[in-house]
Amino acid sequence: MRRRAGPLEPRRGFTLVEVLVALMVMAILSTITWQGLDGILRAREGSKAALDRTARLATVVVQWEQDLQALHETQAVPALHFDGRTVRMTRRIAGGVALVAWSVREGRWQRWVGPATARIADLQEAWIASQGFLGNEPGQLTLAQGAGDWQIYFHRGGAWTNAQSTGDAAAAPAVPAGVGAAIEALPTAVRLVITLEGKALTRDIALGPSG
Repeated sequence: MRRRAGPLEPRRGFTLVEVLVALMVMAILSTITWQGLDGILRAREGSKAALDRTARLATVVVQWEQDLQALHETQAVPALHFDGRTVRMTRRIAGGVALVAWSVREGRWQRWVGPATARIADLQEAWIASQGFLGNEPGQLTLAQGAGDWQIYFHRGGAWTNAQSTGDAAAAPAVPAGVGAAIEALPTAVRLVITLEGKALTRDIALGPSG
């Protein structure tokens, strides 16, 4: 039998094997704890990134809605036109009217706004120049990455139609040379359908009586 140490006898210390086993257990527990903490931090960062993306997208959609609600017909260029890649619209801003262009290029959803102008010639010049945009012009703002196909629909006569379909001609002078788009009556509503990071976003915006 193993004899107990007396009150005046020194107690036996830990053996090397016991110390190594204890260290190994502590190392395993530390690894498990770190992995759990790392998982929590990653989940929190992922949630924060998702919230940031949602907030940015909400801001973009609000800007889209504001542009449409501020449409202004000039009879010099179309107030709203979609050519399959770019939506061009004329809207009221401080100091006059400006041309705004929304486009999807190489996975980037972009917005460009020209300077305010009160001269028809300047607005027509901006419209013509916008037809040659490559997406890297000064003033081009990337609103979202991972943008795929997009389509615009106009609500006319109680039904949604492709925005590239011919609409009712507006009572306006002949389209200036170079503009390349007929001036048509504004629809009653606009539907946006765009793919962002593999997910479809649909947004309907009703227009006022005068745009």
